[in-house]
Amino acid sequence: MTKTSKSSKPLKPASEPKWAVLQAMNVIVLAVFVGSIAYMVVNYRNSLSQPTESPSPITNMFFPMMVLWSCCLAYFFGFFGISFVDTKVLSESPSTYGLQHFPQPGESESEEEEPANQETKAKTNAPFGSLYVAPTHNTLSQNFTPGAGFNAPATSHTARSDGPICSDKRPATTPAVSADDIDFTVLADEEVLGHLITGTLKDYQLEKKLGDYERAVAVRRSLYEHVLEKDLSLIPHTGYDYNKVFGANCEIVIGYVPLPLGLAGPLIINGEPVYIPMATTEGCLVASTNRGCKAISVSGGCYSVVMKDAITRAPCLRMPSAMRAAAVKRWVGVPENYALLEQAFNSTTNYGKLAGVEATVAGRNVYLRFNCMSGDAMGMNMVSKGCLKAIDVLQAQFPDLVLIAISGNMCTDKKPAAINWILGRGKSVVVEAIIPESVVTSVLKSNVAAMIEANTQKNHIGSAMAGAIGGFNAQAANIVTAIYLATGQDPAQNVESSNCLTIMEYAEDGKSMHVSVTMPSIEVGTVGGGTHLPAQAGCLEICGVRGAAKGPGAQPGDNARKLAQIVGAAVLAAELSLMAALAANHLVNSHMQHNRKPAEAPAPASDLKVNASSMRKNMSMPELSSK
Repeated sequence: MTKTSKSSKPLKPASEPKWAVLQAMNVIVLAVFVGSIAYMVVNYRNSLSQPTESPSPITNMFFPMMVLWSCCLAYFFGFFGISFVDTKVLSESPSTYGLQHFPQPGESESEEEEPANQETKAKTNAPFGSLYVAPTHNTLSQNFTPGAGFNAPATSHTARSDGPICSDKRPATTPAVSADDIDFTVLADEEVLGHLITGTLKDYQLEKKLGDYERAVAVRRSLYEHVLEKDLSLIPHTGYDYNKVFGANCEIVIGYVPLPLGLAGPLIINGEPVYIPMATTEGCLVASTNRGCKAISVSGGCYSVVMKDAITRAPCLRMPSAMRAAAVKRWVGVPENYALLEQAFNSTTNYGKLAGVEATVAGRNVYLRFNCMSGDAMGMNMVSKGCLKAIDVLQAQFPDLVLIAISGNMCTDKKPAAINWILGRGKSVVVEAIIPESVVTSVLKSNVAAMIEANTQKNHIGSAMAGAIGGFNAQAANIVTAIYLATGQDPAQNVESSNCLTIMEYAEDGKSMHVSVTMPSIEVGTVGGGTHLPAQAGCLEICGVRGAAKGPGAQPGDNARKLAQIVGAAVLAAELSLMAALAANHLVNSHMQHNRKPAEAPAPASDLKVNASSMRKNMSMPELSSK
């Protein structure tokens, strides 16, 4: 029923503030405040220099000003800005909506229904025109002010329920559902997907919650198909042993990417024939490497040796001063102190062995480059753990030492750096072979003089002009990356592992060609990382270096060192083949044959008409004299 006033007295309009008066007061108080400050700035020094009866200048000048400023500030905090409030927005505030329409004190209320003529009058006086229909019962009788920002009047006024901005808007009676309270193994995939979409379950938790790794991958694929609105069917995911991947090699897995795998060889290395697995999508690469393997093998093979074996890690240490940093460098250089570091380092591993520490000072920083033999592992985790133990010894001697970062970038890992090129990192390898002139002609389809000339002009002078660091070769990175992908190495380490100097020169007989590659920083391992994955382990098996070295007379690291030699020998084969193609100008034709689909035959040269005057001149080329 409707509650209305019997007397139907009109509601009194709300009184408006005196905006003009408030604005005037704001201007006056602001002018007084600014003027008093200006007065003080101008007359401060004069007031101090003039003699006064009071010993304190504060009572003569500062005290009245302080009282004035206090009054101004009180006004500012209490009233300033009221006149600048948007009165329209203030009147439309939801907190005041409908309050002026409640019955005033003294007005009587009745539960009788309004006559029909009152309903008609309400329709006529509605501020929203014909769209407004006045309620006839079960609502409060209200008048709505035009411009209040509502398209239609509400049938009742509901009090605001303000709360903290960050409060949980879910009903208090509905407790949050936790993923720990749900057994996802018994749910259908669609139900699990629903929990992923609502956020009850995180996608990285799927393997643990479902217990079935392949199913977890399938559900995650469904999630990302929903999120991306794309079909992921081109990416395979079945038939893979994800048990070996989870917690070791990759996270948030949605499948795997198959890579073509080629085999080059046999390549005779130190008298042993070896086949080389190469995972690549670059056509002609395996074929070219295979041609180089043939040239080397028919020439009697190549010979390789590991000159240095030590992975590095260089923590950055901060000292209070450069003098203290220099003291750390001197302390490390003392043999007795180095023995303490070596003992601490070697206590963290059964296979690692500290081979040396090189200290470099830069201001207050000390970079200690630890060199560690890591057995058949590539060794980054091993050397990092040993470094932390050795730093504990240093901190006992230098309590003011602060470890800034376990890797200070002087290692240097996965970045071009001259220190790797000069001092080496991982396995430093050199490989050489002598290729008779007849083999260069029959197998490589080139000649010795042209290959030597091309190598000098391209790999030496060209690279020097480019400011290369370790890039004095034709395509070492191609071979390193292909073998790394196939054998489970860290592909990002091809940056430093591809450091290579290729040298071609006449042999002692003056006719044959002596060719060598020097690679100071090949970083490989046959255990750890991705080497345990099935396909990668199979490729290591092809090379005869799977797992740790075993058998009579085997030493820790033998397999890793042999793999580094295989990498170097494969680079030698590829360098031979590519340089022969470049010297004979066969490169483009080879790639068009092996790396491209057959192209349509071009139009006969006689049919082509070129207007030389219409050709766009290269603006970077200078004018050449016709004389």
